[in-house]
Amino acid sequence: MRSTNKALLYVLSLGVAAYAIVGYSVTPLGSLVHPVMKSDFVAHPVGVYLHVFAAAFALLFGPFQFSSRIRRNQIRFHRWMGRVYLSVGVLVGGLSGLYISQFAFGGVVARFGFASLAVCWLYTGLRAYLAIRDGAVVAHRKWMIRNFSLAFAAVMLRLYIPASTFAGADFTVAYPVIAWLCWLPNLLVAELIIHSTQKVPPQPTTVGGG
Repeated sequence: MRSTNKALLYVLSLGVAAYAIVGYSVTPLGSLVHPVMKSDFVAHPVGVYLHVFAAAFALLFGPFQFSSRIRRNQIRFHRWMGRVYLSVGVLVGGLSGLYISQFAFGGVVARFGFASLAVCWLYTGLRAYLAIRDGAVVAHRKWMIRNFSLAFAAVMLRLYIPASTFAGADFTVAYPVIAWLCWLPNLLVAELIIHSTQKVPPQPTTVGGG
């Protein structure tokens, strides 16, 4: 990724993480979401808080996992961050996300969208862990790119909601769409990044012009 893209990734990830941590620490539960969603949040406080703070950890640690400088010069720190990211961010965040998805506003479409996101996040995290445990570094990196693209759904969700409101869309119609839009395109971008960074095998050289 280019420097500007990396900077944007860090700013958005850390910004949303800070917003979630501070906002959910100092304001009453449900005050940061649309009024029609407040009752569902208040009814499931444990699941909501677990998901919010665990996902915030994922956004805090995730971007640094892709720093080649840290991997090269501080491999122990990289591994420590990776353990926190996968165990706290992905495992706790994914399981709690799967739980609260069953009560998500927006009906079956939104609930299935968020549940699918949680399952995919847990699955890619497991594949990333199994790959590095087996020493498959390249495969591990690919699965981590996919996994963090799903963690980044938390950022896109907070961009799409105000954008849809600004565009005048009905929240009850827009939210179920956003439940899918916040993560499916992210996976597509992840696959494009993975494909673009794969080394192209050298072409055979013909000798003698025959």
